[in-house]
Amino acid sequence: QLQLLESGGGLVQAGGSLRLSCVAAGRAFSRYAMGWFRQAPGKEREFVGGITWSGDTTNYADSVKGRFTISRDNAKNTVYLQMNSLKPEDTGVYYCAADDHYRISRAPNEYDYWGQGTQVTVSS
Repeated sequence: QLQLLESGGGLVQAGGSLRLSCVAAGRAFSRYAMGWFRQAPGKEREFVGGITWSGDTTNYADSVKGRFTISRDNAKNTVYLQMNSLKPEDTGVYYCAADDHYRISRAPNEYDYWGQGTQVTVSS
């Protein structure tokens, strides 16, 4: 069992930055690949990016590549999403998720555990 809790969301102007954190409680956080997803009102949940359990590989959606960076600190049971050059279309609820496999999946149904989400709003 793994419990995930996101934080760091808020309201920011276009061009600004935010850093989201996701802290895990439970055993063996380091064995999970971690993903970040987001969901805007009226839209499906979409993959933002992911990181392998070791942190040696990351993968990003084209829409955020070059602007967002995922990292993790297994000693702190925490994964981060650094978001720079934010755009209004980045607005949504951001979720972290854990997948008990090595590879990074873009499919939400591949993930075993989810956090409650944190709201990110980017004003124009």
